[in-house]
Amino acid sequence: MRAIRRFTVRTVLPPELASLGELVLNLRWSWHPETLDLFGEVDPAIWGRVGYDPVALLGAVEAARLRELAADRRFLRRLADAADDLREYMTAPRWYQTMSDAPKAIAYFSPEYGIAAALPQYSGGLGILAGDHLKAASDLGVPILAVGLLYRHGYFTQSLSPEGWQLEHYPSLDPGGLPLTLLREEDGTPVRIKISLPEHRTLHAQVWVLQVGRVPLLLLDSDVAENDNAARDVTDRLYGGGGDHRLLQELLLGVGGVRAIRAYCRATGHAEPEVFHTNEGHAGFLGLERIRELTEARLSFDEALEAVRAGTVFTTHTPVPAGIDRFPAEMIGRQFGGENAWPTVPVDRILALGAEEEPGKFNMAAMGMRLAQRVNGVSELHGAVSREMFQSLWPGFDTEEIPIGFITNGVHAPTWVGREIMELAGKELPTLVDRAQGWESIGKISDGDVWGIRGRLREKLVVAARARLRQSWINRGASPAELGWIDDALDPEVLTIGFARRVPSYKRLTLMLSDPDRLRALLLDPVRPVQIVIAGKAHPADEGGKKLIQQIVKFADSEDVRHRIVFLPDYDMALGQLLVQGCDVWMNNPLRPLEACGTSGMKAALNGGLNLSIRDGWWDEWYDGTNGWAIPTADGVADPDRRDELEAAALYDLIEHEVADRFYDRADGLPRRWLEMVRHTLNSLGPKVLAGRMLRDYVVDLYAPAAKSARALSGEGYEQARSFAAWKLKVGKAWPGVRVEHVEASGLGDSTPELGTSLELKATIALGELGPGDIRVQAAYGRVGDHDDLAAPSYADLTVESEGDDGRAVFAGTIPLDRTGPFGYTVRVVPDHPLVASTSELGLVAVPEEPVGMTNGTLR
Repeated sequence: MRAIRRFTVRTVLPPELASLGELVLNLRWSWHPETLDLFGEVDPAIWGRVGYDPVALLGAVEAARLRELAADRRFLRRLADAADDLREYMTAPRWYQTMSDAPKAIAYFSPEYGIAAALPQYSGGLGILAGDHLKAASDLGVPILAVGLLYRHGYFTQSLSPEGWQLEHYPSLDPGGLPLTLLREEDGTPVRIKISLPEHRTLHAQVWVLQVGRVPLLLLDSDVAENDNAARDVTDRLYGGGGDHRLLQELLLGVGGVRAIRAYCRATGHAEPEVFHTNEGHAGFLGLERIRELTEARLSFDEALEAVRAGTVFTTHTPVPAGIDRFPAEMIGRQFGGENAWPTVPVDRILALGAEEEPGKFNMAAMGMRLAQRVNGVSELHGAVSREMFQSLWPGFDTEEIPIGFITNGVHAPTWVGREIMELAGKELPTLVDRAQGWESIGKISDGDVWGIRGRLREKLVVAARARLRQSWINRGASPAELGWIDDALDPEVLTIGFARRVPSYKRLTLMLSDPDRLRALLLDPVRPVQIVIAGKAHPADEGGKKLIQQIVKFADSEDVRHRIVFLPDYDMALGQLLVQGCDVWMNNPLRPLEACGTSGMKAALNGGLNLSIRDGWWDEWYDGTNGWAIPTADGVADPDRRDELEAAALYDLIEHEVADRFYDRADGLPRRWLEMVRHTLNSLGPKVLAGRMLRDYVVDLYAPAAKSARALSGEGYEQARSFAAWKLKVGKAWPGVRVEHVEASGLGDSTPELGTSLELKATIALGELGPGDIRVQAAYGRVGDHDDLAAPSYADLTVESEGDDGRAVFAGTIPLDRTGPFGYTVRVVPDHPLVASTSELGLVAVPEEPVGMTNGTLR
């Protein structure tokens, strides 16, 4: 018989154990080993049985055991110490509190968060990154207020059919069984968020609060009585349903998220955010809601747009157009137009924000970028790829000038680094890892100790992998009697390679199968064997990804190799921690440059694992030739099958001739050369790959400047926003009249110019209806190619020399001839105002219609 409803009955703690509930309700326990040890002491058997979930532990422990603990003076002392430590952690000044004039609060929006395995509200790297972002913010004292959705079925759990086909299951989650509290009004009633929908419908949501250390995470939940069945299902599962369903989720996240923040700040007295950070385009509608707020407070749309843009940061995470949410424009028109329109926000302006090159489409990333003054990718290479992807939003500018920067992702070391590593490195290291300090202490540890810890972590992975493998085979229909071989599956002494990630085609899960005989020979080498542990989920709608998993499973089922290669279903944070800690090598072979960052390899590096990867994402940036191996890429090969063949052959060669050779090369029983690479990896990458470094970069490079801009535009009744918007409108209307009419140069003479000399330039500019103070005239100069294209030019500002009555002005300046070889220059005009963040912000530029005044000489 099946229950029609599921809910959790929470235990009543004795007064002496009240602090235990306080510890459970703060997710700091997910990265604080001492608190986890305390939970384990409550009842060790139950602790393991519930998968190390503190809420489930308190729901399962017997009342008699709680009474026993309430009388245990030693346990109560430990509990008091843990509670005091948490309170100190929550209130003591940290790095952020040393900053002056920093934002009072930052709102952070993401559709998913990977905080702990016990809270399955994530599907992959985007969610794990968001979780690490919050944890690092908590450790550094950054006042982030985060927003997401509470999915009642989370993301799916994965199993395999007898044929190796991925099967999805959506277990129900009861908020009462999670470390959540319901946000309430002052009178005790639950807060309700409302969003009007077409056809006179309303979407209602309640707000749950999850405390992630010092960071409150607000999770909106549409499973409330006020909703009809369709509205209740809006937050049923992560990335489920069709376009209509996805649009409602993104409306609730963006529009509802801003309203949830306002309610939370009213109820708690929390500071209102000065900066809004949109983590990918899913939450882009938050900008529209903020525009609505300001236009209802008597700003025009354009004035509100400038005020909103100034304080908004947008992070793009995808290097492929297919990864961007796009909706039919008429769907957006229905939501924001007609009887459901916001009176002060015209639907045509909304549609223009999301317009892209393909007519009739509304692009969430394009809207996110138009609503943010600061945009970034998540690695240096991804920043470059993003500038090419979105170049059409800033026509007329070279790719290098597209205002999309980068902040390379980082990972939260206390979450992902094995406890054995932390303890081995000394008691100081756990408190220093997020300060990018202390990694040199690794050099004081002996080779024997480092190798011993790596062996213990590898053995822990092998033991856990065997247990998961056995359960997987039983779920596929095997009987325990035929699974004796699993006792010898994998070997704690064998070189272990890990490969775990989502399974879209570009990540190439099956590249290792390009030559099955070659792979089999590597696995079964009698002297230098290799074993591979694989995990990954395909999106439920991705039939191609499921076929890739089936191919891997079919190979791994083969009797001759199944003890050397295994696929472990249900990749989650718990399995991810085992893999990045226990594998000797982390393999990543995406189709370059389609990996935005790829943070799993960072986690492996922090645990003394070595990366074996295509130079993509973060590895392209920080590979130095001795901290791992770079798989050569066949970038110029157009045939994808031939490219895979070449790159797979290079992968096999590296594993056989370099990786395995170094791992098994022993002196006094230790792989000395391997351990040299491990030490260098920790020293060179340890300070870089940390989420703490990432958060500092966001604060210094994006959050603080955004807050400064937002304050400037909102001061004195938004007077600056009004004047800035008026200036932009004026410039936009007048720009067709701006021209570079004439450029002349002096200083060349009749001879070939020499290095170290200079050119004097004068440019006559038609200003149209603008004044000299509205524009910036620049000389662009540098090396030129065969078609007179300037390659990575330098720029020099020209200043006003004279202004005529005919709407023209002459600008003058000097160009240094600072390089030899083919050299050229041109002149351009861009809008200029103290409040623009970059020369390309308005997407307007005027250049000579013909190459005026070009000099293509050879410098000596």
